[in-house]
Amino acid sequence: RSRSAAGCRTAKSPSTADRLVITILKMAGGSLDELGELQRAVLEKVWEFGEATVQQVRDSLAPERSLAFTTVLTVMQKLEQAGWLTHHAEGRVYHYRATRTRNQAATDTVRQFMWRVFGGDSKALFQHLLDNENITEEELAEFRKMIVQRKKAARRG
Repeated sequence: RSRSAAGCRTAKSPSTADRLVITILKMAGGSLDELGELQRAVLEKVWEFGEATVQQVRDSLAPERSLAFTTVLTVMQKLEQAGWLTHHAEGRVYHYRATRTRNQAATDTVRQFMWRVFGGDSKALFQHLLDNENITEEELAEFRKMIVQRKKAARRG
């Protein structure tokens, strides 16, 4: 690792192998970071419902924004083309569901970020958080608890 002019550690440039891993991760599913605000809002509604029609999503977004049915339909079709949603028809109505859970999508997004910014080095990501974020003692205590729980789970199998 090298240091920037400010003395902070900087991630190494990704190697060919690192770029291959990033490409494979992207092929497995895009990053939530790549979605626009409306796409994210629609995907969140589908996750909330589990399975939803265009009208259900449109109605649930109505308190926050006034959207045409065709606008929501287009967003859902684009999310399906991008691999985020799938659908099945019941008569003339399409029912959409997410292809991944919110947790899977978040995991993929963090993993892509870690590879893109820190060359896949989770220790460097964690060190960056410790060095550059205002983490309270309470949060550190929670991290310690999580680590202990993870160690116990790993020992159990």
